[in-house]
Amino acid sequence: MKLRVGDTVQVIAGSDKGKTGQILQILRKEDRVLVEGVNMVTKHIKPSQADPEGGIVTREAPIHVSNVAFYDEKAKEAVKLGYAFDEDGKKYRINKKTGKAVDKKSKKK
Repeated sequence: MKLRVGDTVQVIAGSDKGKTGQILQILRKEDRVLVEGVNMVTKHIKPSQADPEGGIVTREAPIHVSNVAFYDEKAKEAVKLGYAFDEDGKKYRINKKTGKAVDKKSKKK
């Protein structure tokens, strides 16, 4: 999986198609990601000592990783990611369309 926590992604399939948001959590075993503001569900919370009120809460549900794509802020579109290696042999992510580095720390100075 080429996506990481904190990446901005765009939903490319499903009822939330076209929405963008940051990845909050990655569930690698289930191939799912939790995206901020996407796939919102209502959950009924039973009253407990931690939450004496209980009630109905709206929160994000995981979405399959195949339904999201990395969102390039400069190009304002969803793009595919690839890998490349620098002179030291360290692997970093690149935008397959432009060939430019995506990771902030891997850009050449």
